[in-house]
Order: sequence, then structure tokens, then C-alpha cells
Amino acid sequence: MAKTNPLEFIQQVRSETAKVTWPTRRETVITTVMVFIMVTFATVFFFAADMGLKTAVAFVLGIGS
Repeated sequence: MAKTNPLEFIQQVRSETAKVTWPTRRETVITTVMVFIMVTFATVFFFAADMGLKTAVAFVLGIGS
């Protein structure tokens, strides 16, 4: 493996970073909002599934009210 000196490495990193297409502020905000919406849906779904399974198990085992 070829050795790269630190200065050459930093130049390569800056060159590669310049090629990246960075998202706009609007794209970042929209993506963040969508993540929060999906997390909320997943939370509600898993809460409902957990409560449903808890009720089913309690019913089968004859536990609770």
C-alpha cells in the first residue's frame, strides 16, 4: 500500500469534498420533518401493537380485569 503524506491526504479530502452535492436548507428541513412524521407513525403503531398483544395474552391467560 502506498504511503500518503498528511498534506497530500488533506488535499485529496478537500478535492473529494468539493465533488459532493450538498442538500439545500429547504431539502434538509423537509427531510427532517418527514423523519419526525415517520417516527410518530412508528411510535403509534408499536404502542397499539403492544397494547393489543398485551390484551390478547391477558385474555388467553385469564389475567386482569
